[in-house]
Amino acid sequence: MTVNMGSADRAIRAVVGVILLALVFIGPQTPWGWIGIIPLATALVGNCPAYSVFGIKTCKKK
Repeated sequence: MTVNMGSADRAIRAVVGVILLALVFIGPQTPWGWIGIIPLATALVGNCPAYSVFGIKTCKKK
């Protein structure tokens, strides 16, 4: 897999993922928080499958 996400994009996804996962354990304790695994995983890997499909790259590397 190639990296297609920039550092700002990855940081935003990581924060959103952690916040969503926090909903499972803290707060309303809703199972919808498990959706936070998706943005967190894409942030850790650096590759977004949707970006690959649409040909989007937010990283500065070539």
